[in-house]
Amino acid sequence: MDLYRDDFIPEEDKLGMTVTSGSVTITKDEGNLIGISIGGGAPMCPCLYIVQVFDNTPAAKDATLEGGDELVGINGTNVKGKTKVEVAKMIQATKTEVVIRYNKLHAEPKQGKSLDIVLKKVKHKMVENMNSSTADALGLSRAILCNDSLIKKLDELQRTENMYQGLVDHTRRVLMGYFDLVRVCKELGEEFCKIGVREPQKAANEAFCEFGEYHRQMEKFGITMLKKTKPILSDLGTYLTKAIPDTKLTIKKYADVKFEYLSYCLKVKELDDEDHSYQALQEPLYRVETGNYEYRLVLRCRSDARKRFAAIRSDVLVKLELLDNKHVQDIVHQLRRLMSSLTNFHLDCHKLFDGVKLFPIEVDLARTTFQYSQDSTEGQEFIDNVSDGEEAKPNDDEIILKLDDNEAASDLLGDDTHTESTNLLAGLDTQVDNQMDLLGLQKDTQNSNLVDF
Repeated sequence: MDLYRDDFIPEEDKLGMTVTSGSVTITKDEGNLIGISIGGGAPMCPCLYIVQVFDNTPAAKDATLEGGDELVGINGTNVKGKTKVEVAKMIQATKTEVVIRYNKLHAEPKQGKSLDIVLKKVKHKMVENMNSSTADALGLSRAILCNDSLIKKLDELQRTENMYQGLVDHTRRVLMGYFDLVRVCKELGEEFCKIGVREPQKAANEAFCEFGEYHRQMEKFGITMLKKTKPILSDLGTYLTKAIPDTKLTIKKYADVKFEYLSYCLKVKELDDEDHSYQALQEPLYRVETGNYEYRLVLRCRSDARKRFAAIRSDVLVKLELLDNKHVQDIVHQLRRLMSSLTNFHLDCHKLFDGVKLFPIEVDLARTTFQYSQDSTEGQEFIDNVSDGEEAKPNDDEIILKLDDNEAASDLLGDDTHTESTNLLAGLDTQVDNQMDLLGLQKDTQNSNLVDF
């Protein structure tokens, strides 16, 4: 075999891929189109192949033809050795239906995922958040779909997550504060009930017991309120720990698929540029002359990546819409639940004390239960220091008030201190009168031990 003959046709290099034949009939749309673009053909490539199947077209709806498939015949006519312009005219010449014979290319996506594609994905991730001037300064080209609005949703989701986290933490602190409050109410109620039980006077006994029981009721109202509001934390936590992370993960998967699709787009462009450069030089290209299977493999991988990209983009849009709706509705609902529970708690406590008059309470201080422990050492030392060995007597106040009439006291004080003593005693009389007025004592009831408490 003479490799240098002009009519020599190299054998096809299928790169380990398999090909099966088939036929499909496609009905044209109103624009007399079936929705495919064609590549290859004479004089450079021995075969013609489908470069792209456009969305929402008869070929896309039929879903038989894919990028990379070889076109063998149109309406029973063999297209081997024809140019792509001639084949396009053959398709346009038919009125309603086109019968296409094809060779289906069976390729695994991983066959086209070369090291070059992986490096291109890394590059796209680098330039995703760069502006044009920065990318140009670094010598990095920017492909389509850079600065995607869906990728920027990650920042919004992060702000929403921080807001929910702050709301959950604040709600938890508020509920813990109310829990401490109701525990204090319980302790107060128990202490007032203990005081009331030991109080000898009936009126004071009933008042203290009733006051203590009110605090116990407040504790019950608080526990009921906390049981109703506790699920709010779990509901907000579900949004925080499940909905937002799931959406963020979906967006990251979408970004990875998008970068892969962009990498295949860039690879196709590089191969096209290589083809054009060789055509301009009128030089043959081995991969083109052997069926251009490498290019067709990249076309198939790009087609599959585009399908995954479109599907996951639709999924992301749906999830974001649902998340936004849930965010608005859920946060309003949860805040209403919280405020409603807190309002009911305060209203119940207000109704509990509304119209109740327990004070003032008359307490017999001589028989009261408010007694300091006589076993306290510090208290005993303090009493010893200030009493000078004597205990106070009931008529001490009267004796002090009558000092100015006591002759013996006048002799002890002396004439030179008479004026000063008189002023001091006058001030003391004023203080005692004020104290008696505050306690509500009358001269005719000086020996009474009942006071308002």
